[in-house]
Amino acid sequence: MIASRLLAELKGLASTLPNQSIFVNTIALREAKASSAIENIFTTDDELYRSLSYQEDDYLEGPAKEILHYREALWEGFNRVASDNTMTLNTIIDVYRAVKQTHDGIRPCQAEVVIKKRGWGSLVAETVYTPPRGKGVVEMKMADLLEFLNDDIKYPIDPLLKMAMAHYQFEAIHPFRDGNGRTGRILCILYLIQKRLLDLPILYLSSYILHNKDEYYQKLGGITGTLMWKPWILYMLEAVSQTAEYTVDKIMRIKALIERTRTFMLDNKLPVEKMNIPKFFEQPYIRPKNLLSEKVKSINTAKKYLSQLEALGMLAKEKVGKEFIWFNTDLMAILTD
Repeated sequence: MIASRLLAELKGLASTLPNQSIFVNTIALREAKASSAIENIFTTDDELYRSLSYQEDDYLEGPAKEILHYREALWEGFNRVASDNTMTLNTIIDVYRAVKQTHDGIRPCQAEVVIKKRGWGSLVAETVYTPPRGKGVVEMKMADLLEFLNDDIKYPIDPLLKMAMAHYQFEAIHPFRDGNGRTGRILCILYLIQKRLLDLPILYLSSYILHNKDEYYQKLGGITGTLMWKPWILYMLEAVSQTAEYTVDKIMRIKALIERTRTFMLDNKLPVEKMNIPKFFEQPYIRPKNLLSEKVKSINTAKKYLSQLEALGMLAKEKVGKEFIWFNTDLMAILTD
């Protein structure tokens, strides 16, 4: 299966990065941005990475804040699944709560949640799907879904096929009042990690879905209406294949950029070992405090190194709020194309 081969290539290549947070932080944020855009929550790359440079809620607002909460939810789920090596209802609820920043849980039986037709038209949108409801019904269906995901003896199905099937099942159950789409897409990545097909949440799955959004909803609906599983599964396998290939390309380009940067710094007699080159690639916007380490112990030293790279044309300085931050233009170009 092509998707499995490409995932294996991605997993192996990611392990060769000198510092895996170089890619994890940025690709997780790209995934968060695309998954939120599917739900019509938009922001620009510039706004998003500026927000990431602070990582403090006081500086965040609007879509950027929601997208960073999605990334937090992804990490919340990753830490739970990596630790327990199983998918639990508590993990799913905690992911949802992090996405929505709520204390809510499984929707109550009396909640009249329906799926409306997307797009413009009548003021009263047509109901296209009514999720299951009733006392204990959602809980029972979620228990069945978790058994399907966790019990490979009872359900000996290829993990990629199981992921595709489970994603439909989760969206059909629609266990929460809102945020089911974003939560469900996070669960796809977490399941691949649970089954050791990935070590880190670096598959940019939502990008493919965003670019093929109408087909995504059409094929989901095809299962509900006529049990057309094959088109849906092929769609999801293609999503995995294309996004794995995309991510492999990003990693290779970032690795090449790091090596070019190291060579350039050596040629210009900069203290490469002290400057800890991978730190300059963890995110496009760099604050001096991001560089602090055993070898760089003061903000003034960090500023000096950043200014040296700025003088060589490797970084650009911008004032944000009351302080200056430095912008890695070449890294941003790779991440956003």
